[in-house]
Amino acid sequence: MEENFRDSIGTVTEEGKRNWIFPKKPSGRYYDYRKYVSYFLLIFLIAAPFVKINGHQFLLFNVLDRRFNIFGLPFWPQDFHLVVVSMIIGVIFIALFTVAYGRIFCGWMCPQTIFLEMVFRRIEYWIDGDRGAQMRLAKAPWTGKKIRKRVLKWIIFFIISFFIANVFLAYLIGGDQLVAYVTDGPMAHLSTMVPLLIFTGVFYFIFAWFREQVCIIACPYGRLQGVLLDDKSIVVAYDHKRGEGENGRKKFRKNEDREALGHGDCIDCFQCVNVCPTGIDIRNGTQLECVNCTACIDECDHIMESIHKPKGLIRYASEDEITNNNKFQFTARMKGYTAVLVVLIGILVGMLFMRNEVEANILRLPGQLYERKENNIISNVYTYKLVNKTTKDIENVSFELMSHNGEIKMVSQDTFTVPAEELAEGTLFIEINASALNGDKDKLKIGVYSGDKLIETTVTQFLAPRSYN
Repeated sequence: MEENFRDSIGTVTEEGKRNWIFPKKPSGRYYDYRKYVSYFLLIFLIAAPFVKINGHQFLLFNVLDRRFNIFGLPFWPQDFHLVVVSMIIGVIFIALFTVAYGRIFCGWMCPQTIFLEMVFRRIEYWIDGDRGAQMRLAKAPWTGKKIRKRVLKWIIFFIISFFIANVFLAYLIGGDQLVAYVTDGPMAHLSTMVPLLIFTGVFYFIFAWFREQVCIIACPYGRLQGVLLDDKSIVVAYDHKRGEGENGRKKFRKNEDREALGHGDCIDCFQCVNVCPTGIDIRNGTQLECVNCTACIDECDHIMESIHKPKGLIRYASEDEITNNNKFQFTARMKGYTAVLVVLIGILVGMLFMRNEVEANILRLPGQLYERKENNIISNVYTYKLVNKTTKDIENVSFELMSHNGEIKMVSQDTFTVPAEELAEGTLFIEINASALNGDKDKLKIGVYSGDKLIETTVTQFLAPRSYN
């Protein structure tokens, strides 16, 4: 039997043009499960910027004001090391998950797939019809009916894209701020409205035209899976031993003894291809375009039921299980990833417990030298910044020298208040007798107090004349 192997992606024709995909509307138990997962994640995505815990937005990534809330806990740029460790944990987790279960994240949890398959395509099925109707409509001349369908679909797509852009804006500026902008009207915030429309256009382009090309061309995860997968990874797989038999697949004929003729259970109906959102033939094995969406599993199970054959010709399985009948095993590579993941999670938990509620920085004023005063006193001028990461005001804040005998003089007032989740900054002078100094650059330890309670310590440098070594 002649075998043909692809050397290009399924969404590009031999002439190099776009091969537009018209997937059949999926149905089945996996599709129902995916709908439940997708609707839950959609509700979470839309609600998270508007849900508050102890007055904090559940998720906030305000890069401009450098304010971040993660699961209701406020974080600051000074906590960036926690973000770095969290990102490393995320990468290791994705690697472990992919090694074990393939690209299942793409088909079940990726926002691109959820919006495309569970929102935009469902609207398209409602307006244009299923696969056959969409193909006929695409080839049909521009009649009044086609224009009405296209305009209606494009308008709805644009409205949804605008809504998605607003949801993402809420993550950046805050849900309350977004509501205030909407209440004030677009003309009152043109500087925000213009980029919002730009992102609306980006989302519209992605979901109305670029579509599965994001997963195939733009997303790096598809390339990553080629490195991480092996024959023991559980993926959406075609059971070639059962499907091909000794003499290959064959069209179904009623009352035919396929087993006696040496043909497999695959009846070459191409329904698994027609339902695939990236247009691949899963019978060719694991491929770059496959996002493990399970649409082919549901469709193949339906066909097997209709011809009274066992389901599972296409199923979640590893190549090793199909070829050698070996069940899933926790391999040495998975154990290695797990060990690294556990260690990193332990480090992150430890960092979170040791995270200070107050961050203090005291730095010498740039360009200023020390000042010599009466009675052998050396004075340096500093700027201070205090970040209050808590939800309560910190009152009666003052500074005291802990490493040297000397005096700290505030420019404005001796004590001050740092509001909740705010930054306080100002200027102060540190004066030390030269006899108490050890050299021209001494390291000072300074305590930050709230009343009589020590809440933080910090260090800074103190400059003095070299002759006082």
